[in-house]
Amino acid sequence: MKQRVLILCTGNSCRSQMAEGILRHYGGDKFEVSSAGTQPSKVNETAIQVMKEIGIDISSQKSKDVKEFVGQHFHYVITVCDKADKACPIFPGPAMRLHWFFPDPPHGVEVTNEVLGEFRLIRDMIHNKFKKMGETGKTE
Repeated sequence: MKQRVLILCTGNSCRSQMAEGILRHYGGDKFEVSSAGTQPSKVNETAIQVMKEIGIDISSQKSKDVKEFVGQHFHYVITVCDKADKACPIFPGPAMRLHWFFPDPPHGVEVTNEVLGEFRLIRDMIHNKFKKMGETGKTE
């Protein structure tokens, strides 16, 4: 039986979307992965671009509201930003609640080489953490 994982962020546009794609890519045989936001928006185009660079396509993922998941059982609820960590609802059952903070890349600005570099840096940080979880099935 796959372990259910919910990854939370504020907008569910970038960090949680990248984490969802990475964990699904490396741990799809071990985990059923979803992501959501406390204030959902839409998946960030630059996040989609930098994920494609590492061979993971998140272009079909959608931003979802955390309210859609309230009342569901999860093995892990992982917040990837401080605002979501504070606003995260309580999920029933024995869910392990983890907070893995990643900085927010610049949104709503012209996509320059510098901005792409920041997205890539954050993507790589998220990739390292969630790839390890996907490959080992463990959070540490």
